[in-house]
Amino acid sequence: MTGPAETRSIKSLTLDELSARFGGLGEKPYRARQVIEWLYRKRVGRFAEMTNLPAPLRERLGAEFDERPLEVVRRTGSHDTTQKFLFRLRDGQMVETVLIPASPSLYGDTADRRTICISSQVGCAYGCRFCASGLDGWKRNLDAGEIVDQLLRVEGESGERVNNIVFMGMGEPLANYDNLLRAIGIINAPWGPAIGARHITVSTSGLVPRIRDLADQPLQIRLAISLHGATDAVRDQIMPVNRKYPLAELLEACAYFRARKKQKLTFEFILIEGVNDSPEQAAELAKLTKRLDAKVNVIPYNTVEGLPWVRPTERVQDAFMEVLRRGGAVATLRREKGHDIAAACGQLRLQTTRAQAGDENPVAAPGSVH
Repeated sequence: MTGPAETRSIKSLTLDELSARFGGLGEKPYRARQVIEWLYRKRVGRFAEMTNLPAPLRERLGAEFDERPLEVVRRTGSHDTTQKFLFRLRDGQMVETVLIPASPSLYGDTADRRTICISSQVGCAYGCRFCASGLDGWKRNLDAGEIVDQLLRVEGESGERVNNIVFMGMGEPLANYDNLLRAIGIINAPWGPAIGARHITVSTSGLVPRIRDLADQPLQIRLAISLHGATDAVRDQIMPVNRKYPLAELLEACAYFRARKKQKLTFEFILIEGVNDSPEQAAELAKLTKRLDAKVNVIPYNTVEGLPWVRPTERVQDAFMEVLRRGGAVATLRREKGHDIAAACGQLRLQTTRAQAGDENPVAAPGSVH
């Protein structure tokens, strides 16, 4: 049962793949379904505890797969019940996952949603100027099992059953496209956690070719664009990806996705004082949202000592929202939960790794969606 690196975790395999591998070893294919039941229904990850499997098979599984769950390094919570988990991976790298219980979705409905924000990479290569995830550079992609295991571990640790997923944690999800899609397939599968595709949102800083690829996938996954600037001049200043995929190309890809999926897009827009908080930016943003029939989430920046960005005053935030709404935009101001637990992407990991390295002045990095 040897295989490529991504199968170190059995949670990287689909039911069909596991059945085929068992069959190739002379095991009955139904054994695969028994393993899947333990993993995703009974939430048991240790092979020794899978008591309806023969002891030799349990030993073989233990020898071939790494059954260790993600290790909880830190867990933080806040008065509004948002919780953040810092997980250590098998190679010692760390990623963050955020649980936001009983929250409205990105799309404005007020159903009782328990949302998890999942990471897809260790670090990030895209260098958004306001984001903590990439301050120490990109380390590696997560494999599908590490992505899936974030969901399982958060549910196990919190006692909360998640019913809404956003890939807005550390990293650029579409830069880890194959592992992302494999993980989504497992999470969506009726034999897996069985979370519906319409309750799964993928966020991107603007990888145009992959947006088109995602649009061609059959699952009705939702898409959020980390826009943060309504013009190329602003996006160029804070998002290096815009130089490769400028706004016109990004909007064309968004229109393609919109046509294929027949669902509303979401624009994420972190509001930064003196950068993108002007009435002119609000007016341009309103035009973009109307053009694509998109919703926009406006998120005030988390001000951080030592970095040049500042959170606008609430008066400026409200004025920005007024221009948006006068322009016909469907917009929500998200004075986010978790502000007091460093809930923005990469902050907890950066603080922890720099503290462990003996940095006397670890940077508490900025709030972001990427």
